[in-house]
Amino acid sequence: MTPRLQAIYHVRADATSIAARAQAIAVEQSVEMPLSAIEDPEILSGIVGDVENITDLGNGRFAVAIGLATTTIGNDSGQLLNMLFGNTSLHDDVVLHDVVLSPTFAAGFPGVRHGILGLCARPGEPRRALTCSALKPQGLSSAALADLAARFARGGVDYIKDDHGLADQKFSPFAERVPAIAAALRQVAGETGRLTHYIPSLSGDLDRMRRHTALARDAGLSCVMLAPMIAGVATMQALAGAFPDMAIFAHPALGGAARIAPKLLIGKLFPLFGADAVIFPTYGGRFGYSQATCRTLAENARASGALPIPAGGMTLARVPEILDFYGPETMLLIGGSLLDARQRLTEETAHFVHAVANH
Repeated sequence: MTPRLQAIYHVRADATSIAARAQAIAVEQSVEMPLSAIEDPEILSGIVGDVENITDLGNGRFAVAIGLATTTIGNDSGQLLNMLFGNTSLHDDVVLHDVVLSPTFAAGFPGVRHGILGLCARPGEPRRALTCSALKPQGLSSAALADLAARFARGGVDYIKDDHGLADQKFSPFAERVPAIAAALRQVAGETGRLTHYIPSLSGDLDRMRRHTALARDAGLSCVMLAPMIAGVATMQALAGAFPDMAIFAHPALGGAARIAPKLLIGKLFPLFGADAVIFPTYGGRFGYSQATCRTLAENARASGALPIPAGGMTLARVPEILDFYGPETMLLIGGSLLDARQRLTEETAHFVHAVANH
């Protein structure tokens, strides 16, 4: 029997049309042509998608489980997304809700290589949640960003990431910015005895990302960040394979345009494709994720070994609440509200670190 994965879609339909709608999705996501035009019986039995189950969720929504042949995918993350939701994503009545993969099939992808254990070991904090902030805004020079990083580091934060809008711009070119920030953090570590880890943001095509990842590694860094839905999931997979010593942080930018459930896209697929940590908008911030979505997303990430990083409008006042909700295997990312302290940035960062360490 041809090995299959199970894709689960949530479909808006009525009871009289859902069976036909499910069959149409099964065909669209496998052979994309009239079955009457296929003469090869092995394709009909082994490649065409199978409708395995239809469940009425109420209010005109149905869960449709479809079996898809893994032989159409290989070990290509882009092709997996294509076969799961390529054409069907163009139909606005369907959401890709979940996918069930066999361990054998999943083992063909990079998966998590550093994850929770590796990222906690870098700052030497295996028993508590980690802290992180962001370098912003765009427009600052490399020297100004390095100074900002040093102020965060003096406050004791574990990690500092580039804002995802920082790329290879003229005001802070990657090749200038990254060594400058790395040097500033080493200097602070020489004063405090504690190194804050820097996560530069990658942009551009795969060739540029390879060059920039190598540059980051040469600068003594061990982490990089990219937005898989902008760069391409195959790009992240390629970088994970080419740089096994570098941890990858996945940013969720453009993830909301895909109509793929966040708990699946960010919580399960990003780690499968090579992300060691996943950033996502937490409930109660600038974005609309519910507590249930955030909890399941974080649980999915941890189940794969990846570190969940709730972000998006976090404040110092919410640290106890967020830690109670997510638990210690978490990295808290607070950016704008710390930067709003301006001259008191180092002191406010220290309050953040103290709040997490003593919760």
